Amino acid sequence: MGDITLRKALDDYKTIYMPYRNFAERTREEYLNDIEDFAEFLEKGVIGHVKELGLPIIERYIAHLEQKGVASLTRKRRVVAIRSFLSFLFQGGYIDTDMAKRIVLPFAESVTPQVLTQTECNRLRMVCANNPRDKAIVELFLQTGIKLSELVHLNLDDIELYQKENIGQNLHGFIRISGDKGKKDRLIPLTTKAYQALKGYLGIRRGTVNKTLFLNRFDEPLGERGVQKMLRKLIRKAEIRRANINMLRHTFGVYQAATGTSVKTIQQLMGYKEVRSAIIYTSLGKEMIKATKNYAL
Repeated sequence: MGDITLRKALDDYKTIYMPYRNFAERTREEYLNDIEDFAEFLEKGVIGHVKELGLPIIERYIAHLEQKGVASLTRKRRVVAIRSFLSFLFQGGYIDTDMAKRIVLPFAESVTPQVLTQTECNRLRMVCANNPRDKAIVELFLQTGIKLSELVHLNLDDIELYQKENIGQNLHGFIRISGDKGKKDRLIPLTTKAYQALKGYLGIRRGTVNKTLFLNRFDEPLGERGVQKMLRKLIRKAEIRRANINMLRHTFGVYQAATGTSVKTIQQLMGYKEVRSAIIYTSLGKEMIKATKNYAL
């Protein structure tokens, strides 16, 4: 079986191994992109068959990524994908050596999340004040810490807005984020600003059979690229330098820490698998309190 081509092995990995392991859709996409890049590197080195694979060429690829300036976290993810591919090759009998166990993961440097200042948040709100849909999207990022992939998959049934008589303690409802592959759904409370923005958007949202919450001008679901394009435009208009979608999400995390929310709760609200992913917001929250005593989103 050692004479199988890289392309045939990659196709088998995609059609057999990934479904068998029940990989999440996002994981499949990222892994396939990473392994495709790896395969292209091997082919440039005149390696087209699995039997020609060896640790030296794999280590050269990892060094190549570092020389290109690929971020450490991205390098680590690519190596994890390659190890998964190599494990498949070994378990399937395509190669005789379990090389996956011999590949050392690159050290992932700790990256301090960048956040928006209160002034920048207010400028961002100003430039989308006359567009209910864009305003609702911005407020959901800032007020719930939702991920981009989660935002574009929200349906009308995922939104619960309380009636006036049920509103209390600054809670006005919640959004439901569907769990992946059997995981529990998580509920994120809506603050006053998120509630008002969503209510404003739903008030002008045209009647349509499409249940996706956010639609484009053709009444079709607004995809990730559409949201990214829209936010880049707003960020430029608000004259905020070096900002991106992740900064809005991180701003939520820091604000939660600054207002005394526990790390465990932040982890749950933001959908992190491990609590350590939310710990970074604690120190940043303390710095935010020192810099701006009345910081508020």
